[in-house]
Amino acid sequence: MSRIGFGVLMFPIHRPTHNPTLQLEGDLELAELCDKLGFDEFWFGEHHSGGWQIIGAPELMIAAAAQRTKRIRLGTGVSTLSYHHPLTLLDRIIQLDHLTRGRLIFGVGAGALALDSTMLGHDPMEARRMMEESLETMTELLRYAGPVSRTTDWFELRDGYLHLAPYNERLDIRVAVFRSPSGPRLAGRFGAGMLSFGASAAVGLGSENPMTTAWDTYSERAAQFGRAADRRRWSVMSPMHLAETESQARREVRWGLPSYIGYIRQILPMNVPVDLDDTDAVVDVLHTVGHAVVGTPEMAIAHIERMLRISGGFGTFVIEHADLADPEATRRSYELFARRVIPHFTGALRPRLAAYARELEHDGLTRRTMAAAQAKAGVEHSRERAALRIPKQREGGHDDAR
Repeated sequence: MSRIGFGVLMFPIHRPTHNPTLQLEGDLELAELCDKLGFDEFWFGEHHSGGWQIIGAPELMIAAAAQRTKRIRLGTGVSTLSYHHPLTLLDRIIQLDHLTRGRLIFGVGAGALALDSTMLGHDPMEARRMMEESLETMTELLRYAGPVSRTTDWFELRDGYLHLAPYNERLDIRVAVFRSPSGPRLAGRFGAGMLSFGASAAVGLGSENPMTTAWDTYSERAAQFGRAADRRRWSVMSPMHLAETESQARREVRWGLPSYIGYIRQILPMNVPVDLDDTDAVVDVLHTVGHAVVGTPEMAIAHIERMLRISGGFGTFVIEHADLADPEATRRSYELFARRVIPHFTGALRPRLAAYARELEHDGLTRRTMAAAQAKAGVEHSRERAALRIPKQREGGHDDAR
């Protein structure tokens, strides 16, 4: 498999006590920074309740980010299919695919927040079934084999068709995967990629890992439908904050880690059995189970290598962005990741390190050669000046004699 890529997912998770306008602007600025730093993917989520995850339309964020960036791929992380009519959502996505010149990744999911569904009059327990019905319909529309009709208990499509094709030959669809087998099963059935949330959970404990079970389910299901399972279209996620030292990283996450964990354990089936005011204890738990890294670039490298080893390989490692530290420290963390972690996996450092090692093997050949050349040039210069002085002296002596 080719080298892995790197990305960031912006749910976002922003404290409701801060200015939302500035938070959204900061999200776009981070996408712009990650583009400049060489990240490969940037994702925006969709949520409608809770007060923290305030992006209701990831397509709008992607449209704005596309105007500020040049090369980074932009994904919906994810679009919740049960909240939208499949035709109108797919129309918007294909239009956005053109606006981004094919940089779009269409991430899809069933949604995580129960209040999102209930506000729309949906039963949250039906979200996965509704997602499958929507994805079936979208897949049929994307075949362009004629008008599509479908009637369900939540949407109706009469002789529907798309009037735009994707920018490239194929729309890149990724299915959200958490702990349920439904995500990998859908991805395998429809030939989509996967976006794994909570991928690193239990890495540190050595127990059954969500990545291995997701891949096994996905590849088995893909084989049933005659589709190839492609690890390159698998993005896995883990929270991360880096600094030059682990102690500095731990100090910096006191700014936001307790609030983040306090919110997450309200909406996800997880437990952090320590006092949230004891930030070091929270970090210790996260490190023990392998859920996150708060530390140095070397710790990040070890964490990603462990995930690669356990999973068997994936296409992109995605940092789950969670406002763990203040904006300035967060920016430094991403810059440090780009300078020290990404090159380790891309191989960008290997030729340079090999060239430096070759220089060392010659035990200062360049230094010795330079010193000898400088000495030689000095001697030659002295001889030349001496040769010029001799005729002048002779000429001066002749005048005196006369």
